[in-house]
Amino acid sequence: MKVKNSVVAVENLEESVRFYTDILGMEEVRRFSPVPGLTIAFVKGEGEATMELIEGEEGKKGLYMVGMEIEDMDEEIAKLKAKGVQLTRGPIGKPGGPKIAFLKGPDGVEIELIQS
Repeated sequence: MKVKNSVVAVENLEESVRFYTDILGMEEVRRFSPVPGLTIAFVKGEGEATMELIEGEEGKKGLYMVGMEIEDMDEEIAKLKAKGVQLTRGPIGKPGGPKIAFLKGPDGVEIELIQS
């Protein structure tokens, strides 16, 4: 089984799309409004999985965490810091094991960066 998508209920769709595209380097691949008052944007990074960002979903808010696999932790952290993003934890890891680091996105979603 592999992750296909994550769904995040957001308060401000434009702010969230900008974060995932401009800061994390993903691209917006689709946007639509299935019913009045509800707008959905799909963003995608490398691989097949997408994130579904939904604005206007009553009674739902946020997502706890999204894990994103990266190639080079040091390089990714340098890119993020150049864009004004601060890590909330990490990077941490044991020699020979995966490295992980965390940052917060819009609406409190925690982003876990994973270097295998």
